[in-house]
Amino acid sequence: MTSPVDQLVQVMDQLRSPGGCPWDAEQTHESLARYLLEETYEALEAMDQGDLGSLREELGDLLLQVVFHSRIAQERDPEFSLAAIAQGVVDKLVRRHPHVFTDLVVTSNEQLEDNWAKIKESEKQRESVTDGVPTAMPALALATQLIYRSRKLDADAGDPAMKEALRKIIGEVSQEQVAALLVATVELAREDDIDAESVLRAEMLRYRLRVRQVEGL
Repeated sequence: MTSPVDQLVQVMDQLRSPGGCPWDAEQTHESLARYLLEETYEALEAMDQGDLGSLREELGDLLLQVVFHSRIAQERDPEFSLAAIAQGVVDKLVRRHPHVFTDLVVTSNEQLEDNWAKIKESEKQRESVTDGVPTAMPALALATQLIYRSRKLDADAGDPAMKEALRKIIGEVSQEQVAALLVATVELAREDDIDAESVLRAEMLRYRLRVRQVEGL
């Protein structure tokens, strides 16, 4: 019996084949890029709303994008397929979880993170902790990733004195306090016609360079 995933692959094959859909047939990775991003945001919105029905639909739309891009790539490389993508994920998950799939014993979350980082480093052969962080991602997410990746280096992202001053002002750090700080920062920026997204991105790109300098790259 053909599985729904196999049926989806077959439908996409027919859409892209002669006699299929002209619109689907002319799409490229580049033309579909915005849809991949839009569907991701729509799935995130469904998660935020706790709407499982919408989430199922949006995840389906995301899966469609994966299948679509897989089919386009397969037309250039016959070895590129949804099955190959899935196998790659399976192999990666098993490889990165030796504490689950081998007899390796871990005793703390810190050890888990260290093992994960070492495995990824051996896989990717990256020079810098900043390698692999997409600079096109939203500025706040970019800042979060770069600061997290660089946490063990002597490379402060911001002014430590300012951070401690804020800590004294807000007292106990909580989600509500952080949200209030972010909103206040955006409000201050807008009052002076400053695009908070743009200035944060620019600062994080400068920070990325500083991190690489600390690493000697």
